[in-house]
Amino acid sequence: MAAQHELRHVVSDAPRVMVVDGSKLVRKLIGDTLLKELPGTEVIGCAGIAEARAILAEGAVDLVTTALVLPDGDGLALARSVREAAAQAYVPVIVVSGNAQEALESRAFTEDVTDYFDKALGHGALAAFIRGYVQPAPIEGARVLYVEDSKVVAMATRRMLERQNLQVLHVISAEDALEHLHKYVGRSDGDVGCDLLLTDVYLKGILSGRELLNQVRDVFRYGKRRLPVLVMTGDDNRDNQAALLREGANDLVLKPIEERLLVTKVLFQLRLAKLPEPGKRA
Repeated sequence: MAAQHELRHVVSDAPRVMVVDGSKLVRKLIGDTLLKELPGTEVIGCAGIAEARAILAEGAVDLVTTALVLPDGDGLALARSVREAAAQAYVPVIVVSGNAQEALESRAFTEDVTDYFDKALGHGALAAFIRGYVQPAPIEGARVLYVEDSKVVAMATRRMLERQNLQVLHVISAEDALEHLHKYVGRSDGDVGCDLLLTDVYLKGILSGRELLNQVRDVFRYGKRRLPVLVMTGDDNRDNQAALLREGANDLVLKPIEERLLVTKVLFQLRLAKLPEPGKRA
């Protein structure tokens, strides 16, 4: 996906975000939230693919959000248009849909789409997600429990995370990770030992990253907000990827790891964990 393109480092002072949706009200709601959460952002609203193409022909944008269904096509077709217009620059394309989880589990997106966002999470969470791309900001004190048995991969990935001022506890096996998590079971302050678990799916120990995920969800009973889990995999089999998501992974990080996407996914899950769940008040 993104690793196949040259990334353009956006100017965070005044990012240009294109919002494509057939509903004028939705465009306004997303645009107003972005302007509130990301002061200085230039929001460009488009009703469909034709209008978006005309805007893209006039100049570059830094990120595109699109509905999955548009009046003159769909979000996947729009994503292709963005790729064609952007040439060598990589512009993140986020599909905003009420069927985001279903799309993730079916691995229905193409390499033209950067990610899917579930609209049920709300426009505030969407703004936080977009900020992760155009204005990435560290979350002070956040702790990542990182499971990787390759010293070379671990060193490189750890540096990516520590550049964001994240605290990284690196262990080499699922067993070590479980031992760490067990130390925090039943804490009165609710601390589970880390704020996010990042694990490779293939590990050399007795347990795999997949089995570690199952332990977190089925034995510890930690939900996706209580302990977000990102699973790294080089397996491009969509059925295997879908199974990991169904079993409780918040998201997948595909190998080879692209730093910007890894950081965005980590920071987004950390921010999302602090937000009230849909339908609940903070």
